[in-house]
Amino acid sequence: MPTILDNIDKKLLPNLNDWLKSAKRADFCVGYFNLRGWRGIASPFDAWTGADENRCRLLIGMHVSAAAEIDDIIGDGMSKKSLLGLEELKELRREMAKSLREQLSYGSFSNVDEAGLRQLYRQLKNKQVSVKLYPHRLHAKLYLLHYDHSVKPFHAVVGSSNLTRSGLEKQGELNVTVEENVACAELLQWFNDRWNDPKCFDVSEELIQAIEDSWASEEIIPPYFIYLKMAYHLSELAREGVRTFSLPQEFRGVLLPFQEKAVQIAAYHVNEYGGVMIGDVVGLGKTMVASALAKVFQEDQRSRILIVCPKNLKKMWEEYAEHFKIAARVLSQSEILTQLDGINHSYDLVIIDESHNLRNREGKRFKRLQQYIHENESQCVLLTATPYNKEYRDLSSQLGLFMNETDDLGIRPERAIRQIGGDKAFVARHSCHPTTLKAFDKSEYSEDWRNLMRLFLIRRTRGFVKEHYAKTDPKNGRKYLELGDGTRSYFPDRLPKTQKFEINDQYAQLYSEKVVDIINKLELPRYGLGAYVKEGSHKASKAEEGLLDDLSRAG
Repeated sequence: MPTILDNIDKKLLPNLNDWLKSAKRADFCVGYFNLRGWRGIASPFDAWTGADENRCRLLIGMHVSAAAEIDDIIGDGMSKKSLLGLEELKELRREMAKSLREQLSYGSFSNVDEAGLRQLYRQLKNKQVSVKLYPHRLHAKLYLLHYDHSVKPFHAVVGSSNLTRSGLEKQGELNVTVEENVACAELLQWFNDRWNDPKCFDVSEELIQAIEDSWASEEIIPPYFIYLKMAYHLSELAREGVRTFSLPQEFRGVLLPFQEKAVQIAAYHVNEYGGVMIGDVVGLGKTMVASALAKVFQEDQRSRILIVCPKNLKKMWEEYAEHFKIAARVLSQSEILTQLDGINHSYDLVIIDESHNLRNREGKRFKRLQQYIHENESQCVLLTATPYNKEYRDLSSQLGLFMNETDDLGIRPERAIRQIGGDKAFVARHSCHPTTLKAFDKSEYSEDWRNLMRLFLIRRTRGFVKEHYAKTDPKNGRKYLELGDGTRSYFPDRLPKTQKFEINDQYAQLYSEKVVDIINKLELPRYGLGAYVKEGSHKASKAEEGLLDDLSRAG
């Protein structure tokens, strides 16, 4: 009689493990398998020799877009030898193996998961497990066990359970055992036909290589290599910006190298996130960078440019726009309330100079400019040497000029979430999604804000520029930047000097030797001289009056 294994009344995983203890071979065919599922049944295979009659054959039928292409390339009448010579097939094989590697490595893993992945690695190396991919829409689930027994050489399970932890143990499935020898023999023939199909290819070596290259590799990775990989990924945005955007002709040879990189990186940030904050310290040319950025969007995307700046900088911006042929309108921040309503068309890019002046969310200018940017879906460039003045919310206020506080940022204030007790507690207390700008407003931790500003802020200091972009004069050892015309701009040498000065503070005279000496000579009643004189209980002597006069003059 067949037995039903549905993971409700009876689970497949413990029964499968019991059957494997005395089995000599196993043939599995599934549509999907992952590390957590394999780990649950892996132990019995460690004792197998890896010979053909003492190993596990795992056949995976994957429904992927590459499968149809494989069929077109291979054709039914081609031999396996000719197939292996096709570059197209090799590429598709790599794609399918990559898909399987992603299944194995998806999610966050524990030490137990790491041990399970290394166990699979050893079993693949020792031929105890062989894995093939069947590039067809094959969703069959078969677990066929072989025994060294003449009366009952087989035991099989067919049904719906994939080789995953959920499929073997957790979610409801429908599987039945097959114990008749004739039926099992037919299942074995069905499995062999697909295992030996010329379109089916072994990916055991690809899986071995994938595990060797993964975080679960038994090889110890030098810390320097880990540092390089982290630096590579952290600089991804910068590298993408440099590859994607080129410098306008008017600014070539005008901008310094660190300014050129800022333009390219900022352009990528604006395209990717809708805005950027350029926070270079004073004197590093934020105005030039923003002008070049405006020219990039004017040429590449035909953007209309609006520049909002302090009143005393309006003339300077108008001169920059004229000099570099930037078709931009310039408004002072004081004109936001009077001039913005009169604009009869939308501006695609808004440049806000000294944006920290607009950090007050309750201010009328802030609200009106924010409304304009949001209504027109304008991209935004913020310029400020002081990104925040008193609190981190100054940063989110400025970002809020072009962002909605409920936008999904893809990152979270991790420190604040941990401190409060996890996601659920954070949402319950603050009533906002953890990956929003509003959530960051609830954090008081600098590391959370550094993580946020990584997406929006470009900031260099003089020390950074000096270290990474400056050249060294071999004659005097001084650092310098080479300008477009070939002249050198040397970094000043800061030499500390002692400055001596006199203090002419009248209050400081109270501590002079003369005043202290006079006070020491006074003989005053314990209740205070003023009280005695007022009540007539004591009349100051001429000597005491003289001391008081001296004290008054000294003070």
